[in-house]
Amino acid sequence: MSAFFLRALDVLHFRGNQSFGDPGSYGQTQRLPWPSVASGALRSALLVRKDLKPTPRDGWTEPDPELGTPDRPGRFTLRGWTPAWRKGTHLERLLPLPADLVVQRHGQELLVRKLRPVSLHPKLAASTPLPHVAVLAEARRIKPEGGYWLDETGWAAYVRGEPIPPQHLVSDQALWRLDERVGIGLDERRRAAADGKLFSLQALAPRHDGREVGYLAETEGAAFPERLSLRLGGDGRAAIAEAVSVDPLPQPDPHQMQQARRCRLVLTTPGLFPHGWLPTGADPAERRNDGAVRFALHGLQGWIVAAALPRGQVVSGWDLARWRPKTALRSVPMGSVWWLELDEGIPPESYAKLVAQGLWDETQYDGDPRRAEGYNRIAFALWND
Repeated sequence: MSAFFLRALDVLHFRGNQSFGDPGSYGQTQRLPWPSVASGALRSALLVRKDLKPTPRDGWTEPDPELGTPDRPGRFTLRGWTPAWRKGTHLERLLPLPADLVVQRHGQELLVRKLRPVSLHPKLAASTPLPHVAVLAEARRIKPEGGYWLDETGWAAYVRGEPIPPQHLVSDQALWRLDERVGIGLDERRRAAADGKLFSLQALAPRHDGREVGYLAETEGAAFPERLSLRLGGDGRAAIAEAVSVDPLPQPDPHQMQQARRCRLVLTTPGLFPHGWLPTGADPAERRNDGAVRFALHGLQGWIVAAALPRGQVVSGWDLARWRPKTALRSVPMGSVWWLELDEGIPPESYAKLVAQGLWDETQYDGDPRRAEGYNRIAFALWND
C-alpha cells in the first residue's frame, strides 16, 4: 500500500454536486471532496506518466494492468481518503465524526456523547424498519455542534468503544479558512468576459498555524513516484503529492467482536449501494421476525438491527474518457453506522477482508469503475454498550 500527503499550492475549490456560474449564483465548497476527486487526480498523473490519453478522439481502449480501462478498473484502488495535518515529520489522519456521536456544548465545554440502539415501547410507532432505534437519552435537549473531525487517538478510542475526551476533536476552523471570490462568466464564441455574468464562490485556504494541512490518500495496486504534481479540484488548482509512511487505521480486535457476537460497521468514505441506505451484503428480502435485515459479505454474517445515517447525498463527476458528466448516484454519507448482531464461528480473516475490499461483492469489485475511486470503504468498531 502507498500513501500520499496532498498539499495545496494555492486555494482549492471542490464544487460538489451543486451547479453554479449563472449570474448572481453562489458556489459553495466541500471541505473533504469525494474520493473520486483524489483518485481522479492521481490516476490522471499516472496516465501522463504512461502516455495514455483518454480523450474523445484518442480513446483509451487497451487495458492497463494498473488502471484497467474506463469501463473496467485495474489493480489501482483508493483505500483511504481523509483530511490530515503534519507537524515536522509527524503526520496524522483526521477521521469523519461517526453518525452515532453527538458533540454538544455546555457553556465553554464540549462533550462527546454516543447514540445507543434501543427497542421502542410497543405503544410507540416509528417508521424505522429495524428492531432498534439509535437514540440519545438526555434530560434537556441541546442543539448539536457540527464541523468536527476525530484525531487518530480519538478514533482509536471510538473503535474500542471508549469515551472520547473533547481534546481529540478537531474543528473545521482549525484546518481551513474560507476565501470568498468573484468569478466572471465567459462568452465561448468571443473567448472573452461576458457582460453581466458575475458570480461568487468559496475557495478553501488551508491554515498554517504550526502545521501543514492537507489530505491523505492511501492507494494500492499501482506504482507511483515519490513526488507528484497534481491538478486538484475545480479550475485544476495546483497541489503536490508526497509519498509518506503511515500506520494502518486502528481497528478493534476481531476476537473481541466475535466473543461479543456484535459490532458496529462504520462508513469511512461515501457509500454507493444497490439497496439505498442498506450496505452491500444486506438482503432486505431476508428478515428476522423482529425486522432485522440479513447481512452476509466476504464471510462476515449477521443481522443489521439498527442504523444511524446522515441525510443522503448525490454523487456525480466528470467522465474524462467520454467527455461528459458521470451518472448521478444517490450515496450514503461517510460516517454512517450500522449495528450488527453476528453469527457464531466467523473466522477472524473475514473482518480483514471486508476492510481490505470494502462494501463491494466480488462482481462489483472486478467490474465497477467506482470501486477504484475509493467509495464504500469501512472500519469496524466494538459495540459494548
